[in-house]
Amino acid sequence: MKFSELIPLSAAIINFGLTVFVFSRDYRSTLNRVYLLWGVSITVWNFGVFMLFSIPEGEQYRQTALFWARFLQFGVIFLPISLFHLCLLITKFHLRKPLLFLYGLQGLLAVTNCTDFFVAGVHHTGYAYYSQGGPGFWIFSAAYTFLTTATMVLLVRKQRILPPLQRARVRSLLWACGILIFFGNNDILPILGIYHYPGTSAPIYPFGSGAAIIYGIIVGYSVLQHQLLDVHVTLGKLAARCVRLVFFLLIGLSLLLVLKTFSPEQFNPFAFYSCLVVLLVSAVIASNLFPRLFGVGGDSLERRILGDRFEYHDKIQGFIQSIPWYADVNLLLEDFNDLLVNTIKVRSYQIILLEEATRVFSLFRSVPERPPMHFPDIHLDSPIFEYFHNSKVGYLTFDPGSTLRGETSQERAARQQLTLFNPRFCLPFFAVDDPFGLLVMGEKTSGEPYTPHDLHLLSLLVKDLSLIINQIRLKKQVLVAEELELIGRMSRGMAHDMNNLLTPVSTLLQLMRDGLLDAGKAEELLPVTLRNVSTIQSYIREALFFSQNHTPHLESGRLDLVIQKAVATAEPALKRKEMDLAVNGPEAVIVEMDSVLIQRLVANLLSNAIDASPPKSRIKVELQRLVRTDANRDWLRIRIVDEGEGIKREHLKRIFKPYFTTKDRGDETRGFGLGLAICRQIVHLHGGNLNIASEEKKGTTVQVDLPSRQINRSAPAMALNHS
Repeated sequence: MKFSELIPLSAAIINFGLTVFVFSRDYRSTLNRVYLLWGVSITVWNFGVFMLFSIPEGEQYRQTALFWARFLQFGVIFLPISLFHLCLLITKFHLRKPLLFLYGLQGLLAVTNCTDFFVAGVHHTGYAYYSQGGPGFWIFSAAYTFLTTATMVLLVRKQRILPPLQRARVRSLLWACGILIFFGNNDILPILGIYHYPGTSAPIYPFGSGAAIIYGIIVGYSVLQHQLLDVHVTLGKLAARCVRLVFFLLIGLSLLLVLKTFSPEQFNPFAFYSCLVVLLVSAVIASNLFPRLFGVGGDSLERRILGDRFEYHDKIQGFIQSIPWYADVNLLLEDFNDLLVNTIKVRSYQIILLEEATRVFSLFRSVPERPPMHFPDIHLDSPIFEYFHNSKVGYLTFDPGSTLRGETSQERAARQQLTLFNPRFCLPFFAVDDPFGLLVMGEKTSGEPYTPHDLHLLSLLVKDLSLIINQIRLKKQVLVAEELELIGRMSRGMAHDMNNLLTPVSTLLQLMRDGLLDAGKAEELLPVTLRNVSTIQSYIREALFFSQNHTPHLESGRLDLVIQKAVATAEPALKRKEMDLAVNGPEAVIVEMDSVLIQRLVANLLSNAIDASPPKSRIKVELQRLVRTDANRDWLRIRIVDEGEGIKREHLKRIFKPYFTTKDRGDETRGFGLGLAICRQIVHLHGGNLNIASEEKKGTTVQVDLPSRQINRSAPAMALNHS
């Protein structure tokens, strides 16, 4: 096999393999389909050249040579137009009508290729057959010159105004196309009747086919490193080794071609390919048995070619597999932080989650660390979540250079919501179809771009995180329910004991009624006994309420009127302490609720506020509509603010525990420790949240969030308790 035959055959094999690989990544993509046309064209051209050059000289072979000459021209005809179309797509230029006209022109030329109008015959130059161009080929040459010049001008102008990452992509394509166009013109010269380089006697060699090999290597590198064609390279460590071996083989092939050029008689086909096989087998064996043999010296060039993505992709996949074993959110996010910072080497990231207590999106975790932040503008109807709902994509890019697709108005609005963090990508946390958070990622510390496979793995990672975070939250809710059930049993037992305590009290009263006690003692003991009876009975009522499995009787009603009724029951206590109470909020607020339970909830909270407040102080009751965070319902907030003693920090964590009380003075104000526990149970029965903030000597704020209506009562609210 001659040197001139090896070049086009190698080019055909390399470009055909690359074409199949690219097209198989996404056969529905317009970009990949045009690349398929381009790759098939260049493969047909190179394979036709190989067959044409392998035909020996002689009249008996002329018809065979003519067949292969016309065969290869089918690839040549569609090369410039498919290259031009490819560049239009990559640089996002839209020339629909001119493009259709040019495709039509090339199609007509392809039809004439079957006649002498395009290829008039073949001519042997002394080392190989070449086509002889007819009138149609001159028309093609003019179109070829126009299209290739337009392609180069288009790429040069476009890459000047692009962001750095996309500029690097286009620059790779520019170099590849420039090499191919320059040397492709070299191969056209013999077809036009020019068989020697101008001013010399040196014959024209098929350098265009050799340039096709270089083009394949450059585009292959661009696909791996820069995702020139948005190809998702879903490979791992094994692929990294294969790529290294391919580079090793290409270097050996290049050196063997040089040796064959200077000593063609020493390299017959068997010797040539045997050397390649020996090189490949030696590299495989040596890399497995003696890995350190390939580890001597710097790896800057290799890391530039391959990056480190192959190494850390396996770590990401390993972490994804380990996620289901986590039972603690904080531990899970600590390890997730280690993966982002130390493995992927993210310079910054933020996790924004919906708090169950406040119904507001807040900053949950960030690197570098930021102070607590709330995002009232982010809710279910926000552009960021509308984009994820409508597009069904796994991430949103904030770097125009990281995508070759056009930007929509919805994408633009979504990006504007998170510009504060200067992000590169945003990935959503979803529970079923409801979003409850965002992962906002900055650039890598190395400045390297995120590859499509990076983002594919991160999307899978965030989906699994969403699932496990919600499972952990569900387990916590189950534990709370079990705790309430246990406490209920305790309450029933204590209520029984308290009923037993009523027996001697009743006996005492009967003795007094029968006159068995003197009047002085009766006058002294009777009021105390009656007060104790009232206290014990009240204790029993609250304990029994807490121990029962209540099913609220839900009906639509006005929440503002229920609050007014609760305030009315507190009027005697307010007058006794000469206190003011202000109620603010909208009217006609319709809520699906058990009005009796909600009235008791507000009355209990008001009673606590009055007990904790000094005389002549002020209490505020506020009713607010919250920013919508659920698609099918609104949320309302009741705030009760007092100017009382406040709650000690060590007591804040215990105030919801049954039987914990700070009212232990022994009179009618003595607390049983069930009031706030009952309030929490009422709120829980309505699918809401109860939150208390307090500071000693400055007062307490109790916040109750209730949904306007109950949906999917068996399913928990899609939020993470941030406390």
